[in-house]
Amino acid sequence: MGIASQPGVNRPRILRDFKTRRHAHGQCVADALAAAERTCAARGQRLTALRRRVLELVWVNHEPIKAYDILARLRDERARAAPPTVYRALEFLRGEGLVHRIESLNAFVGCGAPAQAHRGQFLICSQCGTVAELDDGELSAVIVDRAARMGFQVERETIEIVGRCMHCRV
Repeated sequence: MGIASQPGVNRPRILRDFKTRRHAHGQCVADALAAAERTCAARGQRLTALRRRVLELVWVNHEPIKAYDILARLRDERARAAPPTVYRALEFLRGEGLVHRIESLNAFVGCGAPAQAHRGQFLICSQCGTVAELDDGELSAVIVDRAARMGFQVERETIEIVGRCMHCRV
């Protein structure tokens, strides 16, 4: 049986696309925050004002943001904000699937589908810094299969692919 015909293997989905010139980013951020509220409520978790603000700062644009950049912006609003505050909020948001950590950049991006289980496949533009998120079940199935053949069990998958987005290639 080929990978495409295996049960549970889905077709690729774009969970977070590259920002276009016509992109309604204000609506994008509002939708992400509303989805986070619904996701936390459904799971019995509290999206506190601080956690919500950190999530909003992550969604400010489509570029990954570092924890210390979030801290700097928070300090403009809350003088007593400290690194542990930001790291705890990010850990909560990551644990709830509301943000992803881009390992190669040591930075965070908002999740395009927080209420759905999915894999982490990211396309990172080396020129403008924007990030798109994919969920490709076939790709994940190949990785899990190859790892299993080597006696390895995949627990978490994050794939980061660096290149240039359609806007930067023109």
